[in-house]
Amino acid sequence: MLALLLSSFLLTGPTLPPTDWRTPFEKGNGNTTTTHAECISYYQQLDAAYPEVQLREVGSTDSGRPLHEVVVSLDGDFEPASLRGKSKRVVFIQNGIHPGEPEGIDASMMLARDYVQKKELRRQLADVVLVFIPIYNVDGSLNRNSTTRTNQNGPESYGFRGNARNLDLNRDYIKQDSRNARSFAQLFQRWQPDIYVDTHTSNGADYQYTMTLIATQKDKLHPALSQYLQQKLLPSLYGGMDQKKWYLTPYVDFEGRTPDARGLVGFLETPRYSTGYTTLFNTIGFVTETHMLKAYTPRVKATYDFLDLLIKTVHQDAAAIAQARATAAEQTRTQQQFALGWRLDTTAAERFSFRGFEGKTKPSEVSGLPRLTYDRKTPYTKSIPYYNTFRPTATVQRPRAYVVPQAWGEVVDRLRLSGVQLRQLPADTTISGEVYYIQDYKTSPRPYEGHYLHSQVQVRPVRQSLPFLRGDYVVTLSQPAARYLIETLEPQATDSFFAWGFFDSILQQKEHFSDYVFEDIAAELLRRKPELRAQLEAKKKAEPAFAASAQAQLDWVYRQSEHYEPSYLRYPVLRVL
Repeated sequence: MLALLLSSFLLTGPTLPPTDWRTPFEKGNGNTTTTHAECISYYQQLDAAYPEVQLREVGSTDSGRPLHEVVVSLDGDFEPASLRGKSKRVVFIQNGIHPGEPEGIDASMMLARDYVQKKELRRQLADVVLVFIPIYNVDGSLNRNSTTRTNQNGPESYGFRGNARNLDLNRDYIKQDSRNARSFAQLFQRWQPDIYVDTHTSNGADYQYTMTLIATQKDKLHPALSQYLQQKLLPSLYGGMDQKKWYLTPYVDFEGRTPDARGLVGFLETPRYSTGYTTLFNTIGFVTETHMLKAYTPRVKATYDFLDLLIKTVHQDAAAIAQARATAAEQTRTQQQFALGWRLDTTAAERFSFRGFEGKTKPSEVSGLPRLTYDRKTPYTKSIPYYNTFRPTATVQRPRAYVVPQAWGEVVDRLRLSGVQLRQLPADTTISGEVYYIQDYKTSPRPYEGHYLHSQVQVRPVRQSLPFLRGDYVVTLSQPAARYLIETLEPQATDSFFAWGFFDSILQQKEHFSDYVFEDIAAELLRRKPELRAQLEAKKKAEPAFAASAQAQLDWVYRQSEHYEPSYLRYPVLRVL
């Protein structure tokens, strides 16, 4: 008998316990989130067990740890170019940009598992590929604590908003100060996703919703994509979430910053933000914002259900999404006018049925002054205006190309990371085109995300022929990155490289004059040019302060002379018309 049992054991091997596929969140008490190590380990197990899942390192982060991606592809093909050739729609889900807002981290782990284990979900991957960034801000996720999200109801511990350089990565998509952002740009350009999702937790007002939603601002999105978003995708998502009892609202930013629900204002995501950047490449973007005061478990479940519903909708609408993106790409290649700034149109509003709590005031125990409070015993549902129409404040005519001197290497590096096609001049040459002289700008008095940001930029265009060197870069606009190029290389654009300070050295004059020497040169110049003398006298009559300042008058003459440096305040990027 013993010999029989031994023989049976040798033939069949030991009986192993089944793999426990519960995530750390599911194993916990409903108020815990996975650590970075647990998250990557879990995806490693999925990768080992399922040929449809691949985990790989895709770049570096400021913490020194790698950035990972997880790809879920039903046929085991994990290469973006190959999958595009098969007309697969790509849904790209980024988690943990703010690691103190970790719902998406936990929801995506469960989602990836379920999509390979459940037959009914696997069917939705017939024409859809899922790409996850498990935790984008690896640096902040390692800085774990239980106190910095003061206003948030769980989980028990979580990561920190800033990365290893104390940067908010959701302001870094254009300037790319962090290695995280540079790795992201390369990964995004490889995949060129159809739909992008960035998962968050909200701050701000109290209301009945567990989740609020930021969709790509409709007026900034290409019309073909905007039409699909407004008429099909958003109605499907709102209706589907309603059926699951996760009622959705646009992100809650009250008009007038008051709690009396006079109206909601749409979020204008400029390219510094994740969905502002992805929109430049005709990708529809969403930011999910679960409500900070709701318990952690329903926040995770709402995020899971939204992502699941989105994937299902993309599967159903795969052909329509492909057609809308193709139309947008083709028309962007020939688009002539581009907006550089936007303003909310307060005369245009749609109605939205909002589920809120009455906002009231009571005396503060700290200051004794009135303070805001929300009364959850008095919920309401009422129709309010939703202001989500933005109008361009400035536009620019598309040039044929830009010429970027190689001296501006930080700019060139960022163009490359965002998929821009560059051609270097084979020899020194002179090129005619349009250059800008910076006429005026405002600079923030305090640093913002490591920069003193410029705004209200005014330029004076001038036709010039300028010398360029062998190795300088010609950047044509007949490429998919055309809109990205406009918004980064036109200095008036909100998040241009000029606005972020990459060209600040042109704002400083390098040569000047000694008054006692230039006095004689200026006098001789005025004798030789009576018309210049006439202009000086007219300016003195019109401006008493100028007439009273010998230095101001001498400087004015200097600026009209051949001695004044022509490159001062000249933006170095040439527009080829």
